[in-house]
Amino acid sequence: MSNPTALIVGGTSGIGLATALKLQRAHGAEVHVAGRSRERLDTVAAAHSELVVHQADAGSRADIENLCRTIGTIDWLIVTVSGSDGVGPLADLDLDVLRRAFDAKFWAHITTVQAALPYLSGTGSITVIGATTARSGMPGSAGIASINGAVEALVKPLAVELAPIRVNGVSPGLVDTPWWSGLPDEAKAAYFTAASSSLPARRIATADDVADVVVLAATNPNTTGTIIETDGGARLVSVG
Repeated sequence: MSNPTALIVGGTSGIGLATALKLQRAHGAEVHVAGRSRERLDTVAAAHSELVVHQADAGSRADIENLCRTIGTIDWLIVTVSGSDGVGPLADLDLDVLRRAFDAKFWAHITTVQAALPYLSGTGSITVIGATTARSGMPGSAGIASINGAVEALVKPLAVELAPIRVNGVSPGLVDTPWWSGLPDEAKAAYFTAASSSLPARRIATADDVADVVVLAATNPNTTGTIIETDGGARLVSVG
């Protein structure tokens, strides 16, 4: 029996890269990592020669089709593309920016999944990444909550439509990844300290924490149509 093949789109850093390494090391998978940035891909390739890197845009059907054709049969498709736009009070939200944010995350997810479908193993899986904003009531998050809600809304209908291919989502909360790189280090540290004191888990997640859950969703043969929340309890409280 050959080793499984995984494709992680948006896997050059953070949760995606942590997931790629876990699938390769713990499951012996042949892991392909796709991203837009040549610089990030080169960095991953230099540090992790066991991963196969590809330059591709998740929002481009042609890019994903060409990539999947190169790989062949895919057992585990994981889409971890994200974006930080769309945050702010609705009254001040730039709707053009919000549309671009939908393009960057929701449309990238659905474009990638649709393009990859002909290449998925009949016993394979699709895992998408939303966020806890999809079900929390945090002021200033209506835009980004809508994006994550749209991503997570794909899970249940596709789990039935595409069966026996399994479809799951993972919904993280606050995670210490490069997503926060726009904040100065001191400001990020202060926010994380305040937020962690409010979280029931009393800690900010690492990329590895969330990657463990993504691996479970992707590989467990009895899990489908499920959104696994891994947010430290953020949805239960007012954070920060």
